[in-house]
Amino acid sequence: MYCYRLSVPSYMDSTSTAEADYAVFLEKVKRTVYIDNLSPQVTESVMRTALGQFGTVKNVQFIPNYTGPKNIPRCALVEMECRRQAEAVVSEITQFPFMMSGMPRPARAFRAEVEMFDDRPIKPGRRIQCRWVDRKDPDFEVASKIKCLVRKHAAEDLFLLQQQLAQEEKLAKQQEETLKANYKKFTIIDNVVSDGTAPGLAKFYNMKVFDA
Repeated sequence: MYCYRLSVPSYMDSTSTAEADYAVFLEKVKRTVYIDNLSPQVTESVMRTALGQFGTVKNVQFIPNYTGPKNIPRCALVEMECRRQAEAVVSEITQFPFMMSGMPRPARAFRAEVEMFDDRPIKPGRRIQCRWVDRKDPDFEVASKIKCLVRKHAAEDLFLLQQQLAQEEKLAKQQEETLKANYKKFTIIDNVVSDGTAPGLAKFYNMKVFDA
């Protein structure tokens, strides 16, 4: 079994350049928003248009899904121009339902964290050491339990996502039926008004249909 350990060496193995790069990265994290529960139909242009009302969107990075079905909710990291704009996005989406692409799925927004970036630089003073673990090694049992736990969490997460998708599909059908019914009603009203039936009835019953 293969595992890794994190170690912090006692000597300074990072240069001032690495520290400066990491500081720049931390500033980027502060002005980035993590948005999930997105419809699979949401694209980068949709994200830029939807969040452009809060400020300037510098970058949109969708986090790929390698394990679940393609129709599960998507998530993305959205970098705004400044930290204030990122906080405005989180505050607004947290307080009010925020829809994208007309799906019955309100998006959720959170402040981004360092671990969410797959291209994050190495933290100065931190080094990852990898090694093979033999069955006789004390860490083998721990690594095995972690592996089983990860699989269990993945299965539970997939089950919950499937239940969520089923509920959303049911809600989408209900909304579609309601929309069609309302459209039919407005069409009937529009036809009655345009063909002169409504004004004739109003005149017959001495009623006012339109305000002058």
